[in-house]
Amino acid sequence: MKTRITELFGIKYPIIQGGMHHVGLAELASAVSNAGGLGIITGLTQKTPAKLADEIDRCKEMTDKPFGVNLTFLPSFEPPPYAEYIEAIINGGVKIVETAGNNPEAHLPALKAAGIKVIHKCTSVRHSLKAERIGCDAVSVDGFECGGHPGEDDIPNMILLPRAAQELSIPFVASGGIGTAEQMVAALALGADGINMGTRFIATKEAPVHQNVKQAILAASELDTRLIMRPIRNTERVINNQAVEKIIELEREKGSDLRIEDLRGLVGGVYPKVMDDGDMEAGAWSCGMVVGLINDIPSCQELIDGLVADAQNIIRDKLTEFLVD
Repeated sequence: MKTRITELFGIKYPIIQGGMHHVGLAELASAVSNAGGLGIITGLTQKTPAKLADEIDRCKEMTDKPFGVNLTFLPSFEPPPYAEYIEAIINGGVKIVETAGNNPEAHLPALKAAGIKVIHKCTSVRHSLKAERIGCDAVSVDGFECGGHPGEDDIPNMILLPRAAQELSIPFVASGGIGTAEQMVAALALGADGINMGTRFIATKEAPVHQNVKQAILAASELDTRLIMRPIRNTERVINNQAVEKIIELEREKGSDLRIEDLRGLVGGVYPKVMDDGDMEAGAWSCGMVVGLINDIPSCQELIDGLVADAQNIIRDKLTEFLVD
């Protein structure tokens, strides 16, 4: 398959594995890249720049295909040493970076000077246009269906993608709620140059997470995600569990008096307990509505091969049935 995204990143298929905390390790990133997509290491899962450098080296031992690193810029009392993380990326020879969170403009000169292509994750057309203006090479357009932070506009991909296509000149991929060949074809039809999948890649054999996490995804339906932290405008889509129910109850009780400190124990530092230890009730963890469409745990090769083959069949055969002379 050839799109502007495959040409930009030098990959076989326009399928990107999104950066995910405590999921985007070398095992998964290399498996996605070896299967023809673009694997992504989640930079800040590595607690120091030196550990990120080691993880990049591990990934290079597992694949000779392109892979990227995710860097998420978030407000913090003690911001990570981003310049040192970027140095580790540059020294590791990585040529693709997925940025997310706050505006990455301050960090673009260093990345660009090293010949690195930058794809920025956005939840709105206006933010996508800003990413284009500051020099990002591509955008990942994240619809309301996504796991993690969908922004505050609540625009689903059936509207967001064609709006992005109307406005953007740079390539963009559809992100959020994507997990099937039918959705991949739809995203391409709506103007995207590829897809980004997060939750779908957690339910693969190579995803380095506890089996309980994968089983929770298989067991969930499209009705089993919740939006939390909406009152403090830090909305996050997570899979429902007892901790999430407690968060929603706290939000209801405190109303406009809610502060992030009220939720810290239920949202902070929970990912190792969930992803590594398999404690499904440890706290809130990001998950997209696409869980309702996931019913197996294939290898990354099986998943990507199936997506591409089915997408090609839909385009060549099924859709042509609707044409009449």
